[in-house]
Amino acid sequence: MNLFELGNLSFLATAVASILSVVLLVAISQQLWTLRWSVTRDKDSDLPLPKGSMGWPVVGETLDWLFQGSNFHVTRREKYGSVFKTHLLGKPVIRVTGAENIRKILMGEHSLVCTQWPQSTRIILGPHTLANSVGELHKRKRKILAHAFSHVAFETYLPRLQDVIKREVAKWCSEPGSIDVYAATKALTFRIAVQVLLGLDAPDAQMDYLSKTFEQLTDNLFSLPIDVSFSGLRKGMNARDILHNVIEKMIEEKLQKQWNGYNDAFDYILRSAKENHNDITLQELKETAVELIFAAHATTASASTSLILLLLLHPSVAQKSRGEIESSELGHTGKVGPSYQLPHLTLEKLSRMRYLDCVVKEVLRLFPPVSGGYRTVLKTFELDGFQIPKGWSVMYSIRDTHETAPVYQCPEQFDPERFGPERDEASRGGRFSYVPFGGGVRGCVGKELAQVIIKTLAAELLATADWRMATKKPPRMQTVPVVHPVNGLHVHFNYRHP
Repeated sequence: MNLFELGNLSFLATAVASILSVVLLVAISQQLWTLRWSVTRDKDSDLPLPKGSMGWPVVGETLDWLFQGSNFHVTRREKYGSVFKTHLLGKPVIRVTGAENIRKILMGEHSLVCTQWPQSTRIILGPHTLANSVGELHKRKRKILAHAFSHVAFETYLPRLQDVIKREVAKWCSEPGSIDVYAATKALTFRIAVQVLLGLDAPDAQMDYLSKTFEQLTDNLFSLPIDVSFSGLRKGMNARDILHNVIEKMIEEKLQKQWNGYNDAFDYILRSAKENHNDITLQELKETAVELIFAAHATTASASTSLILLLLLHPSVAQKSRGEIESSELGHTGKVGPSYQLPHLTLEKLSRMRYLDCVVKEVLRLFPPVSGGYRTVLKTFELDGFQIPKGWSVMYSIRDTHETAPVYQCPEQFDPERFGPERDEASRGGRFSYVPFGGGVRGCVGKELAQVIIKTLAAELLATADWRMATKKPPRMQTVPVVHPVNGLHVHFNYRHP
């Protein structure tokens, strides 16, 4: 054997040894990582930790979660059961499915659990928001915000809300090409939040810029809590700062102007705070404004997109909904084209659309915009024979619960009739079999407004427009950070011909 061959063998042996060392190091690191979380179990409880995997050191299973979407939870639920452990976004998490399990978590707020958004979300939204408040502070803020989400406030918002929707639908119908519905509904719900809820006006160019900036904020709400250049957290913080600066100028201009006869959410909030002898700082107003936009933006756009997609896939449901609108004396007025309009709506008129209400509920059951909610465990408790240890995070799954609740007949099918008076499946299954807006003291304060927005958009579209898919197949749906179509939902809109 010559020196060249000996050298090759030596190099090969060194390479193999290096690879084996790396593999061994990785294996040991993963074992230590798993052990690190095993020792955090509550020693005072005889119950075991839930089954599951903690993934890789530091990152856990975050990358799998981001890339696999809903399949991540489905495969692990099938492997480990309705209660399993994992590690996401820098925290150990126990994921929970099932109405009874969810009931225990949501009704255990302040005793067993407390609200816990991912650290990145808390940092970006800020400390003065309702989402980041706990205890008495949360109760006080919720009481103040309740005035902005009352029926009296909705009646005030509705004419302006319908006008904003009417203008956007007109743009969609006037576009010669296809519309990306998800992008369009995000722009629409952002405009609704800014113009209807905040009562703030801005030129179209600035509104588009702010909408894209806000999208950058929401895209990075659920990111690793690492504050370095080009990180998701830093991008989200930069977007927030831009929005705060613009909103501050808008608020100052608004407070200097005379009242224009329109009460927006800010007016109700400021009046309620004054009645309750609470002062609100400018920083609180800015964070509240961003939170209001957040509450009305991505989730409502997600549900609106799902609604349009499901009506496309189920034309008989669209036709029945359209027939209800026409029979309830809410049919179109005017001619084909921009004057082909739905009469002005009221809450009473919307309440008459019972079947459309079932359609919206079924959309939210099949495609709940948010897949679940996070809580921090304050006191070790039991679920399905496992301990849920103090200090860990627990995430209740809305989507999985809707899919697996035994009360629903053929849960994979889009069937609005399940919410009709003859079947009313959700009511028979108990209040926690249907939780698109969460529940308990942390239930979504804006859930009724979201349904008013979605129902108004549906009524306006059904009465005045026809639409068809621009692609051969419906898009695949992604679930992070909210349910939305991968690569958009591309649709052609046209005015209806009577």
